[in-house]
Amino acid sequence: MFRVEGNQLIRRYDAEQLWIEPWGANSLRVRATELDEMQEEDWALLPHEASNVHISVVGQTASIQNGNIRAEISAGGRLTFLNRAGKILLQEYVRNRTEFQEYKSALNIEGREFKPILGGDYSLTVRFESDPEEKIFGMGQYQQPYLDLKNCTLELAQRNSQASVPFALSSLGYGFLWNNPAVGQVTFGKNVTEWAVGYTKQLDYWITAGDTPAQIEEAYARVTGTVPMMPAYVMGLWQSKMRYQTQQELLTVAREYKRLGIPISVIVADFFHWTKMGEWRFDPVYWPDPAAMVRELKEMGTELMVSIWPTVDKKSENYPEMLQKGFLVRTERGVRVTMEFVTDTVFYDTTNPGARNYVWEKVKKNYYDIGIRVLWLDEAEPEYSVYDFDNYRYFAGPVVQIGNIYPVMYAKGFYEGMTEAGQKDIINLIRCAWAGSQRYGALVWSGDIDSSFKSMRIQLRAGLNMGLAGIPWWTTDIGGFHGGNPNDPSFRELMIRWFEYATFCPILRMHGAREPHIPPLGTSGGGLMESGAPNEVWSYGEEAFEIFKKYIFIRQRLRPYITGLMKAAHEKGTPPMRPLFYDFPHDREAWNIEDEFMFGPDLLVAPVLYEGARARRVYLPKDSSWTEIRTGNIHHGGTWISSDAPIDDIPLFLRDGAYLPIRAVNSNS
Repeated sequence: MFRVEGNQLIRRYDAEQLWIEPWGANSLRVRATELDEMQEEDWALLPHEASNVHISVVGQTASIQNGNIRAEISAGGRLTFLNRAGKILLQEYVRNRTEFQEYKSALNIEGREFKPILGGDYSLTVRFESDPEEKIFGMGQYQQPYLDLKNCTLELAQRNSQASVPFALSSLGYGFLWNNPAVGQVTFGKNVTEWAVGYTKQLDYWITAGDTPAQIEEAYARVTGTVPMMPAYVMGLWQSKMRYQTQQELLTVAREYKRLGIPISVIVADFFHWTKMGEWRFDPVYWPDPAAMVRELKEMGTELMVSIWPTVDKKSENYPEMLQKGFLVRTERGVRVTMEFVTDTVFYDTTNPGARNYVWEKVKKNYYDIGIRVLWLDEAEPEYSVYDFDNYRYFAGPVVQIGNIYPVMYAKGFYEGMTEAGQKDIINLIRCAWAGSQRYGALVWSGDIDSSFKSMRIQLRAGLNMGLAGIPWWTTDIGGFHGGNPNDPSFRELMIRWFEYATFCPILRMHGAREPHIPPLGTSGGGLMESGAPNEVWSYGEEAFEIFKKYIFIRQRLRPYITGLMKAAHEKGTPPMRPLFYDFPHDREAWNIEDEFMFGPDLLVAPVLYEGARARRVYLPKDSSWTEIRTGNIHHGGTWISSDAPIDDIPLFLRDGAYLPIRAVNSNS
């Protein structure tokens, strides 16, 4: 039944093989299959380091211990994970006649359930006992209003504004990675936790034990990778709107920022600056000299970012060759169109190494070689016009089986190309991620979201959970993407409050499709697409302009501090913005706070999240003192206070006498 091979504990019973082995400090990887051989794909995990592991086999039971975590296998095959104190962290949910001596059940429910599918795959359900008091965080980005995911059901699939990154951090002291890219769902129920996918060959997950959230997060980062060091030139304001239609328009905006003395780190040439989708080059009618544009921007201290889409127009010059070489996503039935947008397009297949290299060579020739060093990898889910996951197939397999890795491979292709070209500290904006995306320089933003205070509240939770899921670089469209008129007083208030909040996100970035829209300039190439209304800092009236400037220069003064946060993200996987419990794990109330966050170890941020609010309640964690930036008042931790929040102020608090240059010298602002 049991055998030991090196550091692996292997159980064989009937058709099932179960492998448990150390994978990083205080961590175990668990795999199981009913096939003859275990698949060797590591998915999100990096090669593991050797561990001093203790394995014990006693009769029909066995255990394996790696540092602070131990797994026990009962005679019936039930798995239980315990920490070094012997406390149960996670235990399979089994209800049958033989497993429980104290509670026999006629339900006949197994903890690991493989159901064969004709053709070779299995549907898989894995069940764990649920502690109703447990809190669950991480799992990526979902458009729902909860930071604590207990009692939530989450789709394990990628969509526009949804990023499934299946790493869960538990208040019980463990972290759990579902290391399987198949489409499925997880339910963190009150009575049972259940992971399920429809098509897979095997079970694969990773679990770690830690005394604090930081220990868990750092263990996860060691086995899945960390972001590169964020380059200094992207730490300020990013200026974007729903597409500048011409080279002249973009340069006019950049020159105005320069004239006003407002530094911008990045400015964006968004979609449809190209000739056709799938040609990855500027349309010379509207962008006649992009090399000169890049040079002028660099002289201003600004990088140009260009939008890259994975869509290939069937009429593009590259479509026939990409089709012939098998570089395009396939459909199992119907017409081979994966996205209808302006024209009929097919996504290129990022799981095909040849396709990744082919696209990179086009991008290198037309963008990189003229000095563009930051790419916007849009449509990264990819965004199917119809999310019939069972109808699409990649080079690496059917989407239902491996589809969630598409955004990882999308980021990887450009990261490897840029690395080979000699670039270091790579960062590319991307609209989706899966576990491991971070090691390819992925900066994720929250997609095409609504322009409302409700949406802003959702993004706050989404960003915190993305950081805890191991994706520390994250941002939003300030003000949301869909709608918003710059002349509307209500929307101006939203923009101000969102901008104040975004100042303390990893990236400060303007973007959005403002109303009213501007008509297209032509009927082909870069003239095909409309644009949005102005979205620059001067577009929202004088009051908003002065507030935006105030926070831009706060961001500038904080750059040395932000550099330190990015170094911690690079070296240890520490999210720059994180829930209060990350820094205060022993404060029980801190685990309940969903509308505040720490921006690094020294700064507590309490965004204003409701229209018309000019004050808000703030919880200050215990065992620290807190200096309110606006008033200079010092508050004891472990208390709730009411903090005034006039329109130009977001409540900010410094921890234990820390100094950060938030206020300008000789200024009351």
